Amino acid sequence: MIRSRRTASTAPNYIILSIFAIFALMPILMLFMNSIKTTSEISQNPFGIPLNPRLQNFPDAWTQGNFATTLGNSTILTIGTIMGTLALAGAAAYALARLKLRGGDFIGFYFLIGTAVPPQLFMIPLFFMWRQVGLVNSHIGLIIIYCALYSPFATFLLRSYMVALPEEFMEAARIDGATNWQLYRHIILPLSWPGFLTAGLVVGLQTWNEFLFGLTFLQRAELKPVSTSLFAFQQQFARDWGLTNAGSVIMIVPVIVLFLLLQRRFIEGLTQGGLKA
Repeated sequence: MIRSRRTASTAPNYIILSIFAIFALMPILMLFMNSIKTTSEISQNPFGIPLNPRLQNFPDAWTQGNFATTLGNSTILTIGTIMGTLALAGAAAYALARLKLRGGDFIGFYFLIGTAVPPQLFMIPLFFMWRQVGLVNSHIGLIIIYCALYSPFATFLLRSYMVALPEEFMEAARIDGATNWQLYRHIILPLSWPGFLTAGLVVGLQTWNEFLFGLTFLQRAELKPVSTSLFAFQQQFARDWGLTNAGSVIMIVPVIVLFLLLQRRFIEGLTQGGLKA
């Protein structure tokens, strides 16, 4: 009797979650179905199952979109941005959360505002400055920009995580003579790595999908990121939507695979962090 009541009480939750899952998965499912259609079939049957599947879209999109080069470029940009952003944001978050800096609350609020400022406001003067110092058409130059763009959010996120850590661990380490660097390396980092993983996933996804700065600051074809590959399917007065969808699938598959691989470790990391805390 009690079990049936519990089942009845949780039924609306499953219904609502199922509706949300359908809304989330339908665009991805349509993308995969349209990736094996021709442009004419997409215009005639955009929401249906492919009548004549065309798997040749994928090798054509791979070649025409130069994905062999752009995927490697985006991998370099993403890994470099994640490493740089987490190094900067982790140190800044530790200083704001644990070192009791004068004006730390104002600085944290400034970082929060920094996440809301549209980067297009300073893109043009930044381009001229980057051209003068020779950082245009350079992966290093774009990684520096990405680190500056995403560090405020990562700092705010990691600071919120570090503030919630138990103070007893830090006090015990200080009594034993630990320095600030030793506290950060041996206590803060092991307890905060789920927060670093979350920030890294968010920053990596934003870097992988970023388009405007990659198009503006990397003008040579051999340096362009994967987000610019979809330009290759644009014709003078039309677009090949079959190749566009196939190219989009090629672009998002690495992100989906990475998320699925890290999802379990992310949950385990949260659990271990909670147990240690």
